[in-house]
Amino acid sequence: MKLFVIGVGLIGGSFCKDIKQTMPDTIIYGIDSNEKHLDSALKIGFIDRPSTIEELGLADVVIISIPVTTTVTLLPQVLDRIQDTALVMDVGSTKQEICQSIATHDKRRNFLAIHPIAGTEFSGPEAAVDTLFFGKTNIICEVEKTAFKLQERAMKIFTALGMRIRYMDPVSHDKHIAYVSHLSHISSFMLGKTVIQKEKNEKDIFDMAGSGFASTVRLAKSSPAMWGPIFQQNKENVIESLSEYINNLSHFKSLLQNDDFEGLHKEMEDINHIKLILNGIEA
Repeated sequence: MKLFVIGVGLIGGSFCKDIKQTMPDTIIYGIDSNEKHLDSALKIGFIDRPSTIEELGLADVVIISIPVTTTVTLLPQVLDRIQDTALVMDVGSTKQEICQSIATHDKRRNFLAIHPIAGTEFSGPEAAVDTLFFGKTNIICEVEKTAFKLQERAMKIFTALGMRIRYMDPVSHDKHIAYVSHLSHISSFMLGKTVIQKEKNEKDIFDMAGSGFASTVRLAKSSPAMWGPIFQQNKENVIESLSEYINNLSHFKSLLQNDDFEGLHKEMEDINHIKLILNGIEA
């Protein structure tokens, strides 16, 4: 199999690493606008050679792992260049606008929209890790619009990487992911901002910060180049989730202001139900 990966950072690079391990006969071509990223990917060894979109006619499979706003522009060009039997997948965190961008393309049946729910706060080729996707959920959107033989090819890859599959329409995907992923990142960024603004002496932050702060603010280290476009594409859903979150923060604040500590305890006790939900996810 000839695999072309566009964007050789955390997600694209991790796909390369796992596919090299599970499908050793695969030849992996890397495409990236950053030449240093290609050099690093070659040195690390998860791509076999650098390439360009002009060579996509050679591809059996193409994985697009770049900022989602760039994907909207590039995806039709990718489909224009591939052979009729090639499979193209994008791994972006939003799906509605990406699917709409190629809805009437002649090679729409060559495209599969996926979103692996996996990652870290780091970016670039050096951030790629082995077995990143093992046991993780992979959301597939509009599967019925992809040619069945290409669905089978994709499933072989997902099975080899140990992914769990869930099917969802793009509108529902973007709405739900705004709450469970995008809002989490915004909360982390804003917590980091609040602490930085309040604690002018950075040594105080490091001396007093415990594991709770570190784990909550971890996502604030994520790449703005990736997350800015995600918030842009999913703007309406993100605003809705933010409004509800702000209302809950305001309610919590009012309980404190009114010395309603019994209500505060009840609020936290009710929210503890999240443990049961998360235990189900982790099982």
